[in-house]
Amino acid sequence: MKLAPEGYPFITGSLTITVITGVLAKIWIALIPLLLTIFMFYFFRDPEREIPEGEGIFVSPADGKIILIKNVLEAMDADFPSLLTNPPHPNPLPQGERENIGERLTQWERGLNNPPPLTGGGEGEIKLSSGQNEYIQVSIFMSPFNVHVNRAPCDGKIKSVQHNKGKFMAAYKGDASFRNENIEMTLDTKYGDILVRQVAGYVARRAVCRANAGDSLRRGERYGIIKFSSRLDVYLPKDTQIKVKLGDKVKAGETIIGSLGR
Repeated sequence: MKLAPEGYPFITGSLTITVITGVLAKIWIALIPLLLTIFMFYFFRDPEREIPEGEGIFVSPADGKIILIKNVLEAMDADFPSLLTNPPHPNPLPQGERENIGERLTQWERGLNNPPPLTGGGEGEIKLSSGQNEYIQVSIFMSPFNVHVNRAPCDGKIKSVQHNKGKFMAAYKGDASFRNENIEMTLDTKYGDILVRQVAGYVARRAVCRANAGDSLRRGERYGIIKFSSRLDVYLPKDTQIKVKLGDKVKAGETIIGSLGR
């Protein structure tokens, strides 16, 4: 069984505790760290996947359940200039205004310029002013029992990798994408910029991006991992035909979540 290299310290540590406990204490006490060791092997598993072929398709970057499909805008306002190139930081405002940022995000979410959500994986008509780019956000929640290795949704060259500090609230909450600590990777692709955001959660407080700016990734290629359950957001071109719906279970590198021109 292939394991993610990030899991070796956890597996070695729990296995060492199991052996020491078994030698110095009663055998039945060693069952507790033994179960933990078994879980570590299970959690950091990294199975091979059958990567679909074809032009214009996007695969899921994570295992888990689809919890959000919605239209979003790249440009927001003066304080939040860009969703893709400069996402809202937990404290982007002067000290006296920082306490209002949560309410301002909520207002933006329900604002008139925010297109209606795509609740069933369908398409929506969007009318925007000049200078605003449209994307479809697909969010995947990973439980502790999912494979946590992340894979590239499509071929592309990495333009940037940005680590954003933040909170560690429950990853399934709507504003966790903006408020929680996260790592954003922007891919330069033939379809335009594709952003993938690894979001830390209440339990998963550590995301790892193995790739660097300038690297090239192939569809379905491994590029990172989030430890102990969390969330991953991917922003696809506005014309993408979404192939999944809310509640669907997906597999990283294998499930087609959207396509262009087909």
